[in-house]
Amino acid sequence: MTCPDCLALQEENTRLQQENTKLKHRLAAYENPHTPPSKRRYPTRSRVERGSKRFPGRPRGHKGSTRARPKPDVVKVPEWKKSCEHCGTSLGDPSSVGHRIVEEIGNPAPKQVIDFLEFGWTCTECCASTSARHPDCPPAGRFGRNVLVQATLMKYEERLPHRKVCESLDRTYGLSITPATAFDITRRVSEWLRPEYMRIHHRIRSADVVYVDETGVKVDGVLHWMWAFTTRSDTLIVVRKSRGKRVLEEILGEGFDGVIVCDGWRAYPSYTGRIQRCWAHLLREAKYLAERIDEAGPLSEALHMLYRRFNVPLLDRPPPWEAERLAGEARALMMEWAGRPYESVEVRRFAGKIMNGLDHWFTFLVVPGVEASNNRAERALREHVVQRKIMGCFRNGKGTGIYETVMSVLASWKQQDRNLPQTLSETLTQEWNKS
Repeated sequence: MTCPDCLALQEENTRLQQENTKLKHRLAAYENPHTPPSKRRYPTRSRVERGSKRFPGRPRGHKGSTRARPKPDVVKVPEWKKSCEHCGTSLGDPSSVGHRIVEEIGNPAPKQVIDFLEFGWTCTECCASTSARHPDCPPAGRFGRNVLVQATLMKYEERLPHRKVCESLDRTYGLSITPATAFDITRRVSEWLRPEYMRIHHRIRSADVVYVDETGVKVDGVLHWMWAFTTRSDTLIVVRKSRGKRVLEEILGEGFDGVIVCDGWRAYPSYTGRIQRCWAHLLREAKYLAERIDEAGPLSEALHMLYRRFNVPLLDRPPPWEAERLAGEARALMMEWAGRPYESVEVRRFAGKIMNGLDHWFTFLVVPGVEASNNRAERALREHVVQRKIMGCFRNGKGTGIYETVMSVLASWKQQDRNLPQTLSETLTQEWNKS
């Protein structure tokens, strides 16, 4: 017969274990190997043992830098003093001349109201109609090119809500508009930028290497996924309800023969076998386990050693025959470490993850131009994560379409080191002249 006290203790133990499991699951959203340090709510064990704390500001020992003094464009001379202010004695030439180099900005010009004339003709022979419009005149709307450029950049580069865009235009240029008008301006700009967006999409499809990542975003309260497809010169942003393979098929096409650099999400290997798994994710998870479980320490050190040994700069990659040999050697070493008998369930699960992606860890060795990590796609998504925190969610599909188009075009132009206001202005003029 079981003791009543023992039964009570067993029930209490079971309840506490279930509660502990639930709390660990909730904590995992804030403390996991892929959570940035700024979001972690609790210090790791190694940090506590070292007695160190995270501090704001520049790192210790940072020397800093001094702003370079520019060459002056204008010299402004003060009033010439003829006599001493105290005793009235006549003064000659100055005994000293000082220089204070000051950087100033121009005072924005107030708004202009322009009357664009549009000429129309009707041929007396064939009755055909011919018209002429000034290239700076937009084909629709009552706001000029500079208004469209500034409002779009304020919204998507400076991250201002539509209400703040209106306030900034009013304060700077004396132009009064409503938030609804600011939204309509971005809608029109996105329509004129759509051909450039489609050209970016075409270049992404034909690229040899594409870096892909995704993050969650709400559209009218429903979970969607924001995907970033990026190369060295272009970035394509799409928002879809799916996080699966069909998005890859839609964007990259069913016949995509390039290499995808990605994390371990299962949609990627189900789409193609030409994959480079992200080493940054792998090493972060290994380090996280090593900080919590002693058994994972040697495995983490071995993975870091493999990464340092085989991840050489792109220009120093070995010839194909040597790369194939090195990739085989690297896979054998990784298999040896991942195949060892580990006691911890978490370490065994991590080792299984390594084995499942064994064919995709060293693609960067045998395919030219492939990087070992997916940091390029993560950097491409970082701006949109900040935008998501500011705006909260998209209200409807119209807003997502505008966002996809404008943000993709601006991000690609920045990658190409192009001047955003000038390029956007020139692109709008080109599209207006086609209409």
